[in-house]
Amino acid sequence: MNDVVLPQRLQEGDRVAVVAPSGRVDAGRLARGVEYVRSWGLEVDVMPSVLAGHERFKYLAADDKARAEDLRHAWLDPQYAAVLCARGGYGVQRMLEYVDFDELVAVPKWFVGFSDITALHEPLNARGLVTLHGPMAAAVEQLAVEEGRERLRALLFEPETVTDLLLGARTLVDGVAEGLLRGGNLAMLASSVGTPTYAPPAGVVVLEEINEEAYQADRLLTQLLRAGWFDQVTGLVIGDFSQGGDGLDDTIRERLEPLGVPMVEGAAIGHEPLNLAVPLGLPVRLDATAGTLTPGGLGGS
Repeated sequence: MNDVVLPQRLQEGDRVAVVAPSGRVDAGRLARGVEYVRSWGLEVDVMPSVLAGHERFKYLAADDKARAEDLRHAWLDPQYAAVLCARGGYGVQRMLEYVDFDELVAVPKWFVGFSDITALHEPLNARGLVTLHGPMAAAVEQLAVEEGRERLRALLFEPETVTDLLLGARTLVDGVAEGLLRGGNLAMLASSVGTPTYAPPAGVVVLEEINEEAYQADRLLTQLLRAGWFDQVTGLVIGDFSQGGDGLDDTIRERLEPLGVPMVEGAAIGHEPLNLAVPLGLPVRLDATAGTLTPGGLGGS
C-alpha cells in the first residue's frame, strides 16, 4: 500500500483552477458556482478548454488532449493550490491515456469532483493521494445548500473540524470496519475493470449513482462482484442512487448484504442537492451500528 499523501490545507488568498475533464459546461452555471468558491476568499481561474466545446461531440467539454493538457497544466502550475472540476457528465475515460498520474501525485494538491470524475479519483487514490469526492464548480444546486457547501469548505480549509462524514445513514449490516475510503460512481468503477487504471480497493467503499434502473445497477454490481472487486472491502457506505427505478434499493441490498461486511445506506453523498464531500484515499472508521464514518489523519499541515 502506498503511504497516504494529504495535500496542504487552503488559505484565504490561494488561487485555484477549474478544469472540465468530462462533459460540456454551461457558462452561466459555472459563473454562479464560481462565486461560491470566491466567497471563501479564493482566487479562481477557469482553464481554456472548460468552455471550448468539442467540434463533433456536443457531450464533451473539449477535445480529449485539450482537457488532459488543461488538467496537467493546472495541477503542475505552482500558483494553483487546488484543482476543481467544473462538472461530471461523460468523458474522463477518453482522456486517461493522456494523463501521467505519477507526475500529478508527485505534486500533491486538493482535487475535487464526483460522478464521472471517479475515473480520475481511482488512479490518484491508488497512488496514495487523498482527493475530495464532492460538489463541483458548476454544481449550483449543491453549492447553494449551506451544509454541503460548508462541508467542502471545511475539508479544504480546516479538515480537522470534520469528525463525522455521514448524515442520516441507516444501518444495514452491523459492525465496525476500518481502512482507506475508496469508491465513487458505480458505473465508472465497473467500467474500469480490465483497464490500465483498474484499482480494486482494500478498505471501506462508498458508492453512488444516478439514472439507473434496478436491473442496470444489478448488472454493474454483478460485474464488480464477479471481478473480485469487493474481495478486500471491509465496509460499505451506500450513498444516493438518485432518480433510480423501482426496486433499486432492494437490488443493492440483495447484491451486497451477502458480503457480510458492515454496511450503511442513505448517506448524503451523490447527485442530490445535499452532497456531503468525503476524502477518498484517507483512513476511516465505519461504525455501521452507530451510522458514523470517522476520518483519520485530517489534522495535517
